Formats: sequence, C-alpha cells, structure tokens
Amino acid sequence: WSDDKGKSKMDEVKEAVEMAAAAKVTIHEALKTASGKVSGKVIEAELEKKAGRLVWEVEVVTGQNKVMEVIIDADSGTVVNVSEEGLKHERKQ
Repeated sequence: WSDDKGKSKMDEVKEAVEMAAAAKVTIHEALKTASGKVSGKVIEAELEKKAGRLVWEVEVVTGQNKVMEVIIDADSGTVVNVSEEGLKHERKQ
C-alpha cells in the first residue's frame, strides 16, 4: 500500500484532498483554459505542487499528434507554461 517514495495510499489521498480544497481554479476551468491555449483533445489533467506552487497540468493531443502540456496556476488561472511533452524546449507564457 505504499509507492516507491514511501507515501502510503492514505497519505496520497489526504494530500489530494488538501490540494483540491486549496485550488481556487476548478478542473473544468483549467480544462477550458488549456483548450483555449492549445487546440486538440485533452487526455489528462492533474493537480500538482511544483516549486511550491499549486498548478494544474493539462495534457492535450494536437492535430499534429503532439502531446502538449499546459501548466495553469491553480490560484489565479493564468497559464504558466506550455511545452511539448518529452522535449526540453519549452515556451514560457
């Protein structure tokens, strides 16, 4: 019942609940923002902490069959970053 980082499933659930409560931007708002930034089909959305900041990571498959990751600030709803998944080259917003 624990992953390779030593967190139990209960710890992960508790952390997810706390992050969801702290996020001012809903998943629906994050999906709408990401879709407005990158055209395509959303395949994944996840609420995460990055560099001490709560963000939505939304992955979108484009018409060119690229997977783009849109990072959205979960507090303000602004797009923080857009990058092609798997590439180091990123486009800062």
